[in-house]
Amino acid sequence: MSAASHGASSVEVEAKFDVDDVTPLPDWSALPGVVRVGDAEPRDLDARYVDTADAALARAGVAVRRRRGGPDEGWHVKGPAQAGGRTERQWPLGEIADDDADPGVPPAVQDAVAPIAAPPFTPLARVRNNRTAYALLDADGGEVAEFVDDRVRALDERRGVESAWREWEVELGPAAPADDEARAAFFAAVEAAVFAAGGRHAASGSKLARALGH
Repeated sequence: MSAASHGASSVEVEAKFDVDDVTPLPDWSALPGVVRVGDAEPRDLDARYVDTADAALARAGVAVRRRRGGPDEGWHVKGPAQAGGRTERQWPLGEIADDDADPGVPPAVQDAVAPIAAPPFTPLARVRNNRTAYALLDADGGEVAEFVDDRVRALDERRGVESAWREWEVELGPAAPADDEARAAFFAAVEAAVFAAGGRHAASGSKLARALGH
């Protein structure tokens, strides 16, 4: 079996916040270990989510999507949220069969979710996102975290309901603190900076959940 069939695995450790359209960007100068904010990097993202008719993936806390745009373009399988983060497996679009006109789930992705769901999979939601990303860098230029400012437009494809919102995410990077205490202190400083700018805790745990009204 090829490496592509297994997909690349990673764990997301992040915090999400809701903000208004006019909320100014936070001041990150007090974040532990962060000495510089990288240049703004615009990304246009377009994600199509699928599920079974009886929502087998959603019941298991799993999301399957095909995303176009950005450095992690590809098919993603995101596992349930846990205390240590959320596991994600990814397959680049060029490594597996994919039809641009129809986000049919490729065999490698079907195999990854086979213990909990089986075809047919049908469209669930479309989430388009005008993202601006900023690297939060340490003294050596290592990425402590990535901050993204997202302006989202979503469509619940089963109910035909559209929605739009703005949110921020901060996700730990390769140069992030390694121990739990230091990570907790880092995210406490993130919260303080976000709240000072006018942000608030996210009302929903994911873009998909919010698109579906959860």
